[in-house]
Amino acid sequence: MSRPQASAVLELLKPVTWFPPMWAFGCGVVSAGPLTVDKWPAVATGVILAGPLVCATSQAVNDWFDRHVDAINEPQRPIPSGRMPGSWGLHIAFIWTALSLAVAATLGFYVLIAAIAGLALAWGYSAPPSRLQQNGWWGNAACAACYEGLAWLTGAMVVIGGAAPDWRTVWLAVLYSAGAHGIMTLNDFKSIEGDRRMHIGSLPVRLGAETAGLVACLFMAGSQLVVIALLVAWGFLPHAAAIAALLVVQLFLMKRLLANPRERAPWYNATGVLLYVIGMLISAFAVRPAMMVLS
Repeated sequence: MSRPQASAVLELLKPVTWFPPMWAFGCGVVSAGPLTVDKWPAVATGVILAGPLVCATSQAVNDWFDRHVDAINEPQRPIPSGRMPGSWGLHIAFIWTALSLAVAATLGFYVLIAAIAGLALAWGYSAPPSRLQQNGWWGNAACAACYEGLAWLTGAMVVIGGAAPDWRTVWLAVLYSAGAHGIMTLNDFKSIEGDRRMHIGSLPVRLGAETAGLVACLFMAGSQLVVIALLVAWGFLPHAAAIAALLVVQLFLMKRLLANPRERAPWYNATGVLLYVIGMLISAFAVRPAMMVLS
């Protein structure tokens, strides 16, 4: 069996998708503080775990089990184009799963458990028999939990070691995961035609583009409203005000998105979602312990 070129392997692992879990991991690191110098190697390893390993594994798994859908939606992808020959796509998914677990084990028991959960969601999303992506409600929830909530909690656990994260950090991780359900829905707009033909029940296919766009906005805006309310209740008024201002701008952008969600979903991902993730970092700074130890 011929081997794929390195460029095809890199394309299979989709580096462009690594940013969300790496950012969420960073938010977890910020929210946990204080960060001592001796923690930096573990933090750097955790960033690699979140993006180039666990997230990349999910992309390889998804490309392998979605190769027939990609032949319709994205025939230039490595597997349907033939640049990833034979079963190499599946082999790489197994190799990256093993690498992810090995690296996670170096960061402690709780990080390993989080990595196992994230990898289980990644395989469960794409692979039979569960194939959660067949139902957009469950599939998007699995992706959001893997990319946002688990990555956030992993970042916090790397900083604090064996202790459990602060309950406010857990709340933020859960709420921003809920909002990410909407982001995952927007990502599904690019594959409506292939999903419909292959009977994959993404929300744009199940609900129609207009309703799915509205549901995505409700998830994203609703989670941020709860975050704002909690920050006010916890006494972090400047942080709550900053996130509220970002949300107001997002609402104006959402209005334009909903006028043509199928065409404007990529545009919103580059504008409104950017404001969403900035709010994540602001909320992480809000709950961060006041004193930062530098050495």
